Amino acid sequence: MYFEYDDKALEYLKSKDKLLGEVIEKIGHIDRRTDMDLFSSVIHHIIGQQISTKAQATIWQRMNEYLGEVNADSIIRAGQEKLQSFGMTFRKAKYITDFSEKIKNGEFDLEGIWHKSDKDAIDELVLLKGIGVWTAEMILLFCMQRQNIFSFDDLAIQRGLRMVYHHRKITRTLFEKYRRRFSPYCSIASLYLWAVAGGAIEGMKDYAPKKKGGKNE
Repeated sequence: MYFEYDDKALEYLKSKDKLLGEVIEKIGHIDRRTDMDLFSSVIHHIIGQQISTKAQATIWQRMNEYLGEVNADSIIRAGQEKLQSFGMTFRKAKYITDFSEKIKNGEFDLEGIWHKSDKDAIDELVLLKGIGVWTAEMILLFCMQRQNIFSFDDLAIQRGLRMVYHHRKITRTLFEKYRRRFSPYCSIASLYLWAVAGGAIEGMKDYAPKKKGGKNE
């Protein structure tokens, strides 16, 4: 399944921002995969922190092959040492086990997250060990398909903003200006900024100040 958005959202963003509108026209529709299972999404995002997408996919495949189905029961049965043997750190294995135990004993109401506002859902998710604000925001976007997520802590979004608007640095104040402009469709704007940051439009460059040796900050 892909992140769902419609022409209404695109037309709104185009009307609010000419430069982003040009980006949308050049790139076209973006298909970004989502995971609608909230439990597996939390696990998947914990695994993926500070490692490559390829490494994340390898660990996830090993887990699925061994566990059969990734759920609270199968994770608790496997135990931390077995989880670590899939290639994750001991700390991540501990976070995943702790989360599974909270789901199993009813200490954490995962399904209740679906009914909360964006802010309340994020506040609830960050109570879990191993889940920070950025991870919670990505869960809301790529699992829950919330339409108005804009993560200041996402370096690729900051890079995309620098590239589209020729900024040298994205301050919190500047970031909030764009949040207000793109709302209530910040998630869709994020998809296009990620695409720009990944090189989707030839010739666009990052305007961040150069470090010695010619590399961007």
